[in-house]
Amino acid sequence: MTLTETLATDAGRRLRGLTMGEAAARLAQDGPNAVARPHPPRLLRRILAQLADPLVSLLLVAGAVTGLLGDWADTAIIVVVVVLNTAIGVAQQVRADDAVAALDTLTAPTARVTRDGAELVLPAADLARGDVVRVEAGDIVPADLLLYDAHRCQADEAALTGESVPVSRAAGDELSAGTVLVTGRAVGTVLRTGARSALGRIAELVANTHAGPTPLQRRLTRLSRVLGATAVGLCLVVFAVGLASGRPLLFMALTAVSLVVAAVPESLPAVVTLSLALGARRMARRRAIPRNLHAVETMGSVTVVASDKTGTMTEGRMTVRRAVAADVAVSVTGAGYDPAGRVDGIDRPLPRPLLDLARAGLLCSDAVVLAPTVDRPAWTAVGDPLEAALVTFAARCGLDPASTRASAPRWAEHPFDQATRQMTTVHRDGGAFLTICKGAPESVLAAPVIDPADPVVAATRQAAADLAAAGLRVLVIAAATTAEPTNPIAPTGLRPLGVIGIEDPLRPSAAATAAEFAQAGIRLMLITGDHPGTAAHIAAQVGIWRPGDPIATGDRPEQAHQVRVFARTQPEQKLDIIAELQHHGHVVAMTGDGVNDAPALSRADIGVAMGGGTEVARQAADLVLIDDNLGTVSHAVAEGRRVYDNIRRFLRYGLAGGTAELAVMLVGPLFGLGVPLLPGQILWINLLTHGLPGLALGAEPAEPDVLRRPPRPPDEQILGGGLLRDVLALGALLTTVTVGTGRYAAAAGWPWQSMVFVVLGLAQLGIALASRATRPRGTRWANPGLLAAVALSALAQLAAVAVPALRTLLGTAALDPTQLAVCAAAALLPGTLAAIWQTVHRCAGIGR
Repeated sequence: MTLTETLATDAGRRLRGLTMGEAAARLAQDGPNAVARPHPPRLLRRILAQLADPLVSLLLVAGAVTGLLGDWADTAIIVVVVVLNTAIGVAQQVRADDAVAALDTLTAPTARVTRDGAELVLPAADLARGDVVRVEAGDIVPADLLLYDAHRCQADEAALTGESVPVSRAAGDELSAGTVLVTGRAVGTVLRTGARSALGRIAELVANTHAGPTPLQRRLTRLSRVLGATAVGLCLVVFAVGLASGRPLLFMALTAVSLVVAAVPESLPAVVTLSLALGARRMARRRAIPRNLHAVETMGSVTVVASDKTGTMTEGRMTVRRAVAADVAVSVTGAGYDPAGRVDGIDRPLPRPLLDLARAGLLCSDAVVLAPTVDRPAWTAVGDPLEAALVTFAARCGLDPASTRASAPRWAEHPFDQATRQMTTVHRDGGAFLTICKGAPESVLAAPVIDPADPVVAATRQAAADLAAAGLRVLVIAAATTAEPTNPIAPTGLRPLGVIGIEDPLRPSAAATAAEFAQAGIRLMLITGDHPGTAAHIAAQVGIWRPGDPIATGDRPEQAHQVRVFARTQPEQKLDIIAELQHHGHVVAMTGDGVNDAPALSRADIGVAMGGGTEVARQAADLVLIDDNLGTVSHAVAEGRRVYDNIRRFLRYGLAGGTAELAVMLVGPLFGLGVPLLPGQILWINLLTHGLPGLALGAEPAEPDVLRRPPRPPDEQILGGGLLRDVLALGALLTTVTVGTGRYAAAAGWPWQSMVFVVLGLAQLGIALASRATRPRGTRWANPGLLAAVALSALAQLAAVAVPALRTLLGTAALDPTQLAVCAAAALLPGTLAAIWQTVHRCAGIGR
């Protein structure tokens, strides 16, 4: 085969790419294009981590002492408590890890691939050796590529080499997996995938890296330590009082240890982790994918949502609706990217100025529009949606995109530059060179691209302003034919061909979402690169701007706390806007989709990336919107508040019970109840109340007003907002009822210690029921798991005085029906009063 034939064969393969069969065979041979995932901890390591908890370790020491002394009853109780607590903790960890791992599959990167001659968007894991892949500015390179086509291609290789300066890459060079294309575009063939790629080799070195705790988990861990230290101090007091009254040393030591374990909700970290993980999965079902757990908790505290326009407030399906060329103004109909629309307002055949405008827009674009197939029921854009709208517009004007591009092959180009807001291409057009520049009106209609003295400029600028005022996104296209090629980086001497007005329809839910944010005390801002007229029109439709309200531009970030609309904003200017908002105490969620948005997404308290945006933006974000819908953010906020509310419910319930158990042991002797509870009885109550009921509280549904109340202050402590007051009040109520029942039983000659044991356990379960979320009238119970957990725990509590074997183990006595009725009536009182108080509290609008 000659060199010419070889080159022709290679060129043909590049155009055609692999066949589906070839790709499948190579994937079967090489495996998926994925790096090694960290191995989850082994079961033994999980168990040891649970046993290493300081409170559990203390309990194990106590069990060893009782075993050596032959106190087999207390030893058995301690073993049962440790085994069940460990089993519950390990199960919660496994469920949480599974939930977080499932999110990774939803945020997997994609790649633009040519197979069987058609361009497709596939998961990056499905890439095979020999695939032809196109990457553009903002993409993370999905595999090691050998480039055969590159334009102004610069790659950020800091992730692999640590070099902070982007490196230029040309045809014949390699691009490494995991690097970021900063500027330009390139096409290459996949050389290596998966573990054999540059990124895969590094990933093997860090495969066992584990994420650290979330901020909320760290705060709760500190809280647990403070509570543990407090509980230890009080239990030492109980220990000393018992010894002073003549109680045995071992008995009081076991009592003190049991109280420490019971007073501190040691399952709190596991419950929090599971609540966050399940909250993340619920967000994912609403098309909002948290990339880390802290995003779940932070969403509930957001006070400002700074949103872009395209695809977030709008549908992201751009369509050319108006076009002005010379003295010709037309309207265009049609849905989406279907070329079946038509051009209205003018007779056929279309005039040459309009056809020239449509042709220039088609040539100065890289997008492709794919026809429907069995797997793809609608016309689909591959590439930039705005450029896809230009391709569709050309088709509606009667031009064939493929043959038109083939008739004027691209000679050189300067891809879209965010700084200049324009793109320039140079084409061989017959025996001459055609230079085309498209972009923002103020960029294209400026010297030296256009001669300001050209009489067409003023009319073009006015047409652009009119289209912007109508809410359309405006592009001006200019061109010139020359005998020699023009420098695309600095084009000069072009003439305006016309103006194109592109509509991106407002999402039907956008106005309702804005109203929902307002009810939730969240300020919605629009930050866009569009013309101020376009931004004002969209913001007015959404309901966040009215005529007369100020509009700022991106170079005035100091106005961020005063305005709701920023126009003509560069991505890097978002950093200053975020900083200004945070300076005024706001918790900011910022949306973005481009490579230049990545710093702002990282700087914001919550970075929200569009699912259809660049890989760099998705990797920098905390939350990825699969549907690019702003309404999805409100669902995420509601879920974040729900999770935080449920964590506080568990704290209210668990700490109130622990406070009561300590108080009963301290106060009981003052009322003639020498030792209100035995060590085994304390551990039994702790096991039943902090186990299944506490976990079930974490699954409570969101309350009806979750988006009708302001966010919590960012500096509020976890026990703030009245929670500490509630814990102390409920603890005092439980203590009063329990000690009162014990005194009544002692005066009647009944087995008062067993009755104290039953009442304290059942009354805490009543508090669990009273802590459930409010639900609208007439609706069914939304968390049957809580009912089941409370019922099972209540039966186990009663079994402790009804089953002979348990009575022997726990040191309880049998209770007759009258005594059980007294216990039940007393145990119902705290939960009933707590429910009434909670209802009054909410009706009065006091705290939460």
